[in-house]
Amino acid sequence: MTHSQPKSDIQPRVLTVRELAGYLRVHHTTVYRLLREQKLPAFRVGSDWRFNREAIERWIHGRKRS
Repeated sequence: MTHSQPKSDIQPRVLTVRELAGYLRVHHTTVYRLLREQKLPAFRVGSDWRFNREAIERWIHGRKRS
């Protein structure tokens, strides 16, 4: 969770690059690198990248099995 958001039980289903970086505990440039390498499940809204939280969680669990 990012520091700018209040802690709550309701988490957004769609994350921004900055939110995803905080969720994964990586720098936002790492998120962009993974996007360039087509390693993250993502979609675009205009020129901005967005990430479905459920798809990211499946991606994380898939990486742990590898």
